[in-house]
Amino acid sequence: MSNKDIYIIFSKTGTLFSNVISFFTQKEFAHTSISLDPTFQTMYSFGRINPAYVLPAGFVEENLYSGVYSMFPESKCLIYKISVTTEQYSSLKKYIDNFLIDKSKYKYSVLGTATLLFNKPTKRENYYFCSQFVAEALIEAGIYKTDKLPELIRPMDLLELENKSLLYSGKINEYPLYNLYSTDESYSIFDLPHSLASAAYGKIRNRFI
Repeated sequence: MSNKDIYIIFSKTGTLFSNVISFFTQKEFAHTSISLDPTFQTMYSFGRINPAYVLPAGFVEENLYSGVYSMFPESKCLIYKISVTTEQYSSLKKYIDNFLIDKSKYKYSVLGTATLLFNKPTKRENYYFCSQFVAEALIEAGIYKTDKLPELIRPMDLLELENKSLLYSGKINEYPLYNLYSTDESYSIFDLPHSLASAAYGKIRNRFI
């Protein structure tokens, strides 16, 4: 039986929200994403729709080299490769594709994140937080075996996954493919059009609030 690879990415940027989650969970990593792409230019999770602002948030296609990650390039990450069967891979891809059909209807579960900190599950249709989405995707595909509800799974709980191997541990900007795929966003906000300057200001603001 031929196997295929998927990837789970753990990260923590310098935003207020990620710092709050790490404070309450006492874990180094506060965010998790799933990817079928070995270059990590396409990852799936729930988070900021506009990287410069906390809200709105929902189902997002992330890129390890841009967006919120480019705002905090020295953030640490863990990347695991997981070997799965062809059937499991197809089921996982189908699950993700269903979210891609109408991304706008999916919202970030702020309430679910809050109740998770007290080990209380909150399930609302079309509302997810990052590890809930990743866990449910893996469970539905038969990749992750657990007695926990997806609504009670925190990012670091996913380290229980079997058949995983550590691909990378370190700073995002030191990942071997970083220089190949990253874009240079080191600019002065005074050199930009108003719309881009506002986004740049948002980046600076979100380092402190």
